[in-house]
Amino acid sequence: MNTWRKSTYSSGSDPSSCVEVRGLDEAIAVRDSTDPEGPRLDLAPHTWRTLLETIKTQR
Repeated sequence: MNTWRKSTYSSGSDPSSCVEVRGLDEAIAVRDSTDPEGPRLDLAPHTWRTLLETIKTQR
């Protein structure tokens, strides 16, 4: 995953307001789609998996 991607669920009422993710060599990068030149959050792969699992269980 070398390009920025966002969820297919982001086509809702405000598709521009979404987070984007990109795989790096040793991290998963997360950024705000409304500010692509702004700061990004780099997460270790195990932290990314934990975040996704937590989100899924909180639904």
